[in-house]
Amino acid sequence: MRHLLIGAIVFIGALVGGATSGVLVQVLPHAQAQQPAAQAANAAKVVRATAFILEDEQGKTRAQLGMTKDGPELNLWDENGKNRVGLRSDKEEGPFLALYDENGKLRAGLFSVKDGPRLSLYDQNGKPRAWLAAYKNGPALSLSDENGKPRAGLSAYKDGPALSLSDENGKGRAWLSAQKDGPALSLSDENGKPRAGLSSVKDGPRLSLSDENGKSRAWLILNKDGSWLDLLDENGKSIWSAP
Repeated sequence: MRHLLIGAIVFIGALVGGATSGVLVQVLPHAQAQQPAAQAANAAKVVRATAFILEDEQGKTRAQLGMTKDGPELNLWDENGKNRVGLRSDKEEGPFLALYDENGKLRAGLFSVKDGPRLSLYDQNGKPRAWLAAYKNGPALSLSDENGKPRAGLSAYKDGPALSLSDENGKGRAWLSAQKDGPALSLSDENGKPRAGLSSVKDGPRLSLSDENGKSRAWLILNKDGSWLDLLDENGKSIWSAP
């Protein structure tokens, strides 16, 4: 009788050990080879999969974590089934965080590329209206109109801070900068040709006026030796000056 009891205990232990071993093989394939079954049963389990989906009580998908051909991606949906948050990391664009409104329109994006991190803001039509970046040369801010055309830009690069203004066609019309040589203002026409410039350099302030071809036609200069006015023809030759 005693021998039968011991045999039954050994038999039951073999069944339990085999069942436990089977589970560990599915969760941790390398567990048996590294440690005994008794130690592996207390080890932390690792779940491996290509996608995870979370649903609410109505059976609607609210979150999904999965792998795509470009890399891992996490998406969150609201109670109406609209995608509101997207987080991904791919080989070309790098990590990217996207925030969407209740209509599924992209409203904000934060990403990091080789040049540096950048934050973009979009209007209700999905048009980019503002972005803020921190590039290698320095930070920069850009503002665009309802058509997505950049209209104003502010930067602080190594050469110095600068402000640029553009028209509805995206043509630069005004620049204001404070570089090492001194502050300067430049005004251009609808074709992007510089027409007027005002600067203050070490020698003194100067004003320049240009024709429709961007060629200088008049100079007004004030330096330590006095003031000087020079008028030029279309070939850049002086035709009148004073004194």
